[in-house]
Parts: sequence; C-alpha cells; structure tokens
Amino acid sequence: MEEQKYNDLKLGERGAIISIIAYICLSIMKLAIGYISDSAALKADGLNNTTDIIASLAVLIGLRLAQRPPDKDHGYGHWKSETIASMVASFIMFAVGVQVLIDAVASMLKGGKESPDIIAGYVGVLSAIAMYFVYRYNKKLAMKINSKAVMAASKDNISDAWVSIGTAIGIFGSQLNMPWLDPLTAIIVGLLICKTAWDIFSHASHELSDGFDENKIHLYKDVITNVDGVKGIKEIKGRNYGNNEVIDVVILVNSTLDIKEAHDIATHVEKVMMKDHGVYDVHVHVEPN
Repeated sequence: MEEQKYNDLKLGERGAIISIIAYICLSIMKLAIGYISDSAALKADGLNNTTDIIASLAVLIGLRLAQRPPDKDHGYGHWKSETIASMVASFIMFAVGVQVLIDAVASMLKGGKESPDIIAGYVGVLSAIAMYFVYRYNKKLAMKINSKAVMAASKDNISDAWVSIGTAIGIFGSQLNMPWLDPLTAIIVGLLICKTAWDIFSHASHELSDGFDENKIHLYKDVITNVDGVKGIKEIKGRNYGNNEVIDVVILVNSTLDIKEAHDIATHVEKVMMKDHGVYDVHVHVEPN
C-alpha cells in the first residue's frame, strides 16, 4: 500500500509539470500583450498566472519531498512537505494579489485611459480554453491517484479559466466607450488572487495544526462501531500526513475476552479502515467494558 502511494506521488508530478508549462506560456503571452495593448486586466491576469507557476512549483517540490522515506529525524516520513510548500505559495500569491490591486486602483484613479486593444480580449478567451483542458487533465489524474494536492491544482486551473473569461469580458466591454471597465476587471482579478491565496493558506494551516474533517470522524466512528466485537468507542481522533489519513481510536470490548481475542478485534478494525476506507494508518487501543 505504501509503495503504491509513493508511485501515486510520482504520477502526480505530471499534473504539476503540465500546469507549470501552461502557466509559463500563458503568463508570458498575457504580460507581453497586456503591455502592448495597455490592458490593466490582462496584465493582472498575467501576474495571476505567475503566482500559479509558483504554486505549481510548490506542489511539484512538495510531491517530490513527500516521496522521501522516513529517516532518523522524520520517523513518520515527509508527507507534510507538500502542505508546507502550499502555505509558502499562498504567501507569495497574496503579495502579488495586493500588488495587482494597488496597480489597478492607481490606474482607475488616474483616469483619462483609453480602451485597450481588442487583441487583449482574444488572448483572454484563448487562455480560458487552454486552462480548461489543463483542468480536465489534472482533475482526471487527481481522481485516479486520489491526490488532494493535484485536485487542488485542478480547482486552481478552472478558477484561472474563469478569471480569463472575466478578463476578456472586461476588455471587450471597455470597447463600448467604457475604458474604466478594464481596470475594474483588474481589481476583481486581484481580489480573486487574494481569495485563492487565503483558501490555500486556510487549508494548509488547518492540516498542519492537525485539524481533521469532523464529518469523516463521525463516519469512521460509525464504521468502527459496526465491527464485530466492538461494544463502543471511548475516543477517536484523526490527523493528516499530506494526503494520508491517520486515525487514533480507543475501542471498548467485552471484559471477558482474553488478550488474543481483543487483539484480533483491533486488527480487524485496522483492516476495515485501511482496506475499505483508504486510511493510511490506524492506531487502535483496546479497553475492557
């Protein structure tokens, strides 16, 4: 099982690499055309893609570091590396988002700005189409290898596609004698970058502080309670090591059972959780009832 998880991490690198290549090409094109056409919205979208390069690099680095086996300093392995990398990326994304907002507001207050060249709008449409196909690939890959990091990357891909559509609408709309619509769209893009950064930070900090999905705790509690020989659950806790779930549970068994019988019930609980629900590791403590 552990070997398969390491293989999945290696396979997940493909999605990160494809995202990086796509973002590099799109950011260069958007920034170049943005400056040539004088479109604040397209420049903001291009800067958005540069943050996506950093985020995708963080995912790639995290996936590679997570493949390192346990050592004397990391007895539980390096699974949290991708989560740490995601948090670092969120700080960089937030800084870029704030800069986009500052530039966009300054452009709007400056006034007297002509509408950008319409070619900027076509670039936005082309970018949206490209990111949609990257999203489809990464989503399919994430479902195949059950990777939260790659799934998060796919969600970032589709949000970038929507941002590019919004950019194109703003640029096309500015052609209708409304040049202020272009910097207004840039402000919206800046806010979306900051929101994405906050979402990534919230998720990463939740996992790094050993937060765990309460709904899953309730589900696993019901599953374990239904295992033959388990009379009840005294305590159950969960935490994440990257994409891996670790469950700690104290089960109650009949006090008349001998040590071997109680151990067999604990082993059965472990097998059910790991085989049927994909839990990476289960620590079961038995108490008499």
